[in-house]
Amino acid sequence: MTKPTSIKTTEEVRNRLRVLAEERGTTITELLEELATRELTAAEREQRAVEAARELGIEYTDQVQQVGQSAWARIRAHQSAAA
Repeated sequence: MTKPTSIKTTEEVRNRLRVLAEERGTTITELLEELATRELTAAEREQRAVEAARELGIEYTDQVQQVGQSAWARIRAHQSAAA
């Protein structure tokens, strides 16, 4: 078992986390664990991009990296606009 800790946040964020957890039938702790394991770090995203390029038979160059990052930035922008 891991040692519990605390995270400082605003009441507004805590209240939102509480509602989200309740809607999912879970706890704030479990919700945060799910979020932390679901989201990739920059290094993990980079490694997955390298692996995907390899599977597609594409050499992972700086240019490929830049085009990929640009594409994902546009996707995120559209997702934010839709929200």
